[in-house]
Amino acid sequence: MDTHSRFCPAADPRFAYRGEDVLRTLERVCAKVGYPRTIRVDNGSEFISRDLDLWAYANDVTLDFSRPGKPTDNGFIEAFNSKLRSECLNARLHCRSDRWRTNGNFMSLADAQEKLETWRRH
Repeated sequence: MDTHSRFCPAADPRFAYRGEDVLRTLERVCAKVGYPRTIRVDNGSEFISRDLDLWAYANDVTLDFSRPGKPTDNGFIEAFNSKLRSECLNARLHCRSDRWRTNGNFMSLADAQEKLETWRRH
């Protein structure tokens, strides 16, 4: 998510997210909107991979790691995660499209992808 415009270029749900999944998502997003100067990340295993480090170096992108155990270093994404959780994952959403209604129980990964994409666009 862009901290200035609040544009969220992707919502990519998976059962498990690995470094190579991050790279695929980044390549897909960057092909559409361009490469960022900096990406703020936490110290999750999917972000501390050598592959991501090499990708960032090759594309002149700085990886800005938050301090371990300090979620306030990245308060913006914590707020985004909270809104995602309350508006999409835990709540019954009210939208013109019935496809967006959910109580957090997705029927499948494809169902989760569809509902999260609709939420992201909104």
